[in-house]
Amino acid sequence: MTRRTSLSLTSRIMIGMVFGILLGSVLKFIIGDAGERYISLGLFDLAIKGFFVDGLFHIGGAIFIASLKMLVVPLVFISLVCGTCNLSDPAKLGRLGGKSIALYLLTTAIAITVAISLALFFSPGDGVAIPTDATFDNKSAPSLVQVIINMFPTNPISAMANGNMLQVIVFSLLFGIALALSGEPGKRLGLIFDDLNVIILKLVTLLMNVAPIGVFCLMAKLFTTIEVGVILSLGKYFLVVLFALIIHAFINYSILLKLLANLSPLTFLMKMKDAALFAFSTSSSSATMPITLETATKKLGAKNSVASFTVPLGATINMDGTAIMQGVATVFIAQVFAVDLSISDYLMVILTATLASVGTAGVPGVGLIMLAMVLNQVGLPVEGIAIIMGVDRLLDMTRTAVNVTGDCMVTCVVAKSEGEFDQNIFNDMNAAKELEEINFKK
Repeated sequence: MTRRTSLSLTSRIMIGMVFGILLGSVLKFIIGDAGERYISLGLFDLAIKGFFVDGLFHIGGAIFIASLKMLVVPLVFISLVCGTCNLSDPAKLGRLGGKSIALYLLTTAIAITVAISLALFFSPGDGVAIPTDATFDNKSAPSLVQVIINMFPTNPISAMANGNMLQVIVFSLLFGIALALSGEPGKRLGLIFDDLNVIILKLVTLLMNVAPIGVFCLMAKLFTTIEVGVILSLGKYFLVVLFALIIHAFINYSILLKLLANLSPLTFLMKMKDAALFAFSTSSSSATMPITLETATKKLGAKNSVASFTVPLGATINMDGTAIMQGVATVFIAQVFAVDLSISDYLMVILTATLASVGTAGVPGVGLIMLAMVLNQVGLPVEGIAIIMGVDRLLDMTRTAVNVTGDCMVTCVVAKSEGEFDQNIFNDMNAAKELEEINFKK
């Protein structure tokens, strides 16, 4: 009697990612200049680009991302309402908010400090020529005061429709508090929200099973359009950012997790594989949020009452990966344009980027807007952003994975400090495998 074995979700996603990268690279060669030297393409070239790249791959990837984003608002709203209305101590919300924001700002400050230190040591901007056509459309970011005012929605339905996550979070918290204070009617409606939460998580499970196909399409399309020459010309900058991201994800988070929660960093990182892969392939903390929330609660052991608050908040304001890019990019642009920055300038970069991680929350293109703010603060030309934009897409994938890892790390620390953490789930390495097998069979 043979025992049926199935690949884990992580393995299936990795297979989809690798095959997507390989196929995209092959198609890039065929439809590029190199391919034209050996193959007479003609209509074949148009067929590949039109049918595969702009057709199947684009459709498959776009539907996958849209499906993930479809779940974000209902998942955040329902999870937060469930978590809030079940809190026995209303004052806990204040503690959760204070601890979460403080930890997110701390990790962002550490991230940009590490990034600046590595950039000063390796000097990625030395010897890089200034492009004559470097242009960047600088959009202004709202002030921190305006962001605080805008957190409170005038129309919660509009906030949900537009995906304004800070407003959705605030309304969900207020609605959950009102539900908890409404006596018997609140209890009846709370049971309905509990059932809705089960249904939403079932939708997450369904999407997880088709994720390898979506990841394959995303990677195939991306690597058909990537310009390898641009990456090579900015290779030193690319590697310094990548090195800083790896240090922050594997070393800084591990130290904080061990010091603040006395949890095993190795166990934590092993259980983060799926969420990190999702984040890498989607380049969106918001789109990955359903997977992040499931990882935090079912694999890492954080209770939903905490995770439903810290994960959406982290997806909105946690910018560790972006802060690393800003730190290296600031030093890089200063070196390219031969501008000497003082110690006080670098301290201003750290302060500005850390505060801007909250002040620009929810703004489209947030990374580049934050970088423009930082450059303006220390008198560097904003046009320098155009130099690094060619490699930003690949780095964006990696820093999103770092951001998601940070969201879960903070969730574990806050949950442990509040006594809302299941140590047995965290320590059980089979829990993640059993969850994957259950999801696969369903």
